[in-house]
Amino acid sequence: MEIKQKRMSNHHTFTFNDESLNFAFKDKSGADDFDLNYADFPKKSSLSIEQNEWLRNVGILWCLLGGYSIGTAIYKGLPLTGTGFWLFIGLICLVWFALTKTKYSIFKTEAGNVFVIQDSKHDTIISEIDNRKKAQLLRWYGDINLENELENEISKFNWLVKNNVMSQAEAEEKIAQVEFAHSKESNQREFLN
Repeated sequence: MEIKQKRMSNHHTFTFNDESLNFAFKDKSGADDFDLNYADFPKKSSLSIEQNEWLRNVGILWCLLGGYSIGTAIYKGLPLTGTGFWLFIGLICLVWFALTKTKYSIFKTEAGNVFVIQDSKHDTIISEIDNRKKAQLLRWYGDINLENELENEISKFNWLVKNNVMSQAEAEEKIAQVEFAHSKESNQREFLN
């Protein structure tokens, strides 16, 4: 499965492989890609806003200049023809500034930062990553490992609940199975001694 995002010169491609996510990006500064296990994807993200400050500042300056021209013409009783030119240009710059603003959710990982553009595909991408992360964590840690210490197994299942990978009821069932298996093993050892 592949989802692509594009905003201005930014191109992001999310390729959902069976065991890992490939994040590829291309922008004005270059291009790169990296792979990341779904289990290593962080829960929390930060917000970044990319905007053209120069365009905003020039727009404000031209609006002020246009407002001054119109005000001066009204004060001196001059005709208003052509006096609103700079105001018009300034407003165009401010509208362009607003339309080109780009928001990102940034997930910081050891492999690199994953930038998800906040557009109509944003929630679909995050949801797909979350679902695949839960499935991968269940495959890796969802089964009982009798070679682990009892406390470690209990901690593992509680950690899976805390990370919304399994429900509290599922974890309690696994913990009960582990406790039963460990008590059975302990009884067998005592019987042999």
